[in-house]
Amino acid sequence: MGFVIRIVIIAFIVYLFYRGIRYLVDPKRKLDEAHEKESYYFYDDVKNVRKNFFITYKGAMFEGEKYLGTTEDAFEVVSIFVWVKDETKLQGFTKDDFHFLSSEINSNYPQAEISWKNPIEQLMKAR
Repeated sequence: MGFVIRIVIIAFIVYLFYRGIRYLVDPKRKLDEAHEKESYYFYDDVKNVRKNFFITYKGAMFEGEKYLGTTEDAFEVVSIFVWVKDETKLQGFTKDDFHFLSSEINSNYPQAEISWKNPIEQLMKAR
């Protein structure tokens, strides 16, 4: 009976260790942590076009929707539509901030044309 209890305890410790490691490397947790710290983090499943990506930057949370299309020789993400979750968090953002975000998105999706939702679109079109 004592041997079975030892095995159960060891299995439980291994399970806790496994869950702890999974928690520490979870990208969704890293996104939430970066959002709280108002730092930059790009969360995306590049292999799954159906899943939206998330970017946190300077305390604002952005979401991007990917659209698959054809390029000259392959199927790629050709269009991305990006919006902010809370427009009030955009205070203090400049065009340079959105150019930075665009370059980060283009580093993962070089074939994609990026469209921003209002009011960001109006800022980007303004001279």
